[in-house]
Amino acid sequence: MATVSPEPTSQRARAYQGFTQQILSGSIRPGQFVSQRELMTLLDMPLGAVREMIPRLEAGGLVKTVPQRGLQIAHVDLKLVRNAFQVRSLIEREAVRHFTSSVSDAELEAITASHQDILQRASADQPDATLLDDAQAVDWGLHDRMVDALGNEIISEIYRVNSLRVRLIKLEQSVITPARLIPAMQEHLRFIAALQQRDAVAAEQLLEVHLDSARHRVLTVDHPIA
Repeated sequence: MATVSPEPTSQRARAYQGFTQQILSGSIRPGQFVSQRELMTLLDMPLGAVREMIPRLEAGGLVKTVPQRGLQIAHVDLKLVRNAFQVRSLIEREAVRHFTSSVSDAELEAITASHQDILQRASADQPDATLLDDAQAVDWGLHDRMVDALGNEIISEIYRVNSLRVRLIKLEQSVITPARLIPAMQEHLRFIAALQQRDAVAAEQLLEVHLDSARHRVLTVDHPIA
């Protein structure tokens, strides 16, 4: 009996991963229209893999098919902001309660050091060229780590898809600058201090403060969502 090749599934997964990287890099913008063939070029993937990827993107609310126009990347509005941040809050509150008791002291020390490094670099007179990318990796890395520590692949997948929505919101509504990194890193460090004290109640409260601040920054930029 012939063995069925797993290549189509592999290519579909690679196409999806490529699409997410385009969002993270800002190459795909909220509300943008793209054709399947444009995605082929952008992702360097065959048309079949792109077509197989689209239902997954539609199910996650990341794109929608518009007749005669093609695929539209999720448009940012108040409903998307409210829904995305609500999902984020629900998952991360559960994650932080677990993380407070499960994370090791050594890992918390490493997390603290990485945040302090970003804070120091952001406070410099001339921040280095890689600061913003490194800061994003440190910021999201902590949130991803907490969620993954739950050991629930279903929750992690839901969280990853929702994180892409949040990234689209941030791309549309705010410009990241070294000055804006400082309060975010300070919020993280206060939250991490509660983790180090194994104070789950304080950690959850400080996490909520951080998420509320992030939501507020999105909604109060120079061009707020109408």
